[in-house]
Amino acid sequence: MTVGARDPGRAAEAAAALGARAVPVGELSSVGEDLLLVTVTDGAIGQLATLLAGRPQAAVALHAAGAYGAELLAPLRGAGAAVGALHPLLPFPRPLPVGRARDAVFALDGDPPALELGRRLAAACGARAVEVPAAARLLYHGAATLAAAGVLTLCAAADEVAASQGLDPAVGRGYLRLAAGAVEAALAGAGAGAAITGPVARGEVDLVCRQLDGLAAIRPELADLVARLALETLRQLARAGRSSPAQDALRAALEARLGV
Repeated sequence: MTVGARDPGRAAEAAAALGARAVPVGELSSVGEDLLLVTVTDGAIGQLATLLAGRPQAAVALHAAGAYGAELLAPLRGAGAAVGALHPLLPFPRPLPVGRARDAVFALDGDPPALELGRRLAAACGARAVEVPAAARLLYHGAATLAAAGVLTLCAAADEVAASQGLDPAVGRGYLRLAAGAVEAALAGAGAGAAITGPVARGEVDLVCRQLDGLAAIRPELADLVARLALETLRQLARAGRSSPAQDALRAALEARLGV
């Protein structure tokens, strides 16, 4: 196994962790290997593929970018590689704990040999392989950002609200635990829409409006965001078949508040 990186220090670090040999990225040849895995930043993938295409490469080359299809690696076809994309729907702390990929989704695109190897890699990790073609990857990746960074942004905003009330920082950690519990409930049940709880789901017009008034006094723009999020919550509840007259009343109150 060989590891190449633009930063020699990072190449040496990764090689040591994997028991591999480190080389400058421009000298990397993976010929005779099953896989060339390209994990540079999205904007550098095409340029690196062109550089690596000057040397014989592995039977399959995969990149790990979520927003792009296999064609970023197209130059490597001339180096003997079938090309593809394999994007794990996972956060990537360093190092990634063993077993984190179990039950995750790997989004695949590419030539048939690349798809086949991607499926084998997913199976070896206990993950599920799903084909996400190039035409769908932009919005697929945008939705992934919404699901991960979007949730954490909302938790960070909740923490800020708690801090504005002089509450112990432990409350912010509690919000994270609450969010994690909600996600676990959705995973154990019929999905996100079926697991939504809280005053919006119950259609508690007075409470929701008083909370929005309180937010507007300290963060008007956040109150607007929360009101719009509540409307989206009601739409998702309806999509999951969970509509009620109380929710209809709340929807009317929110639309009047937002002028929509």
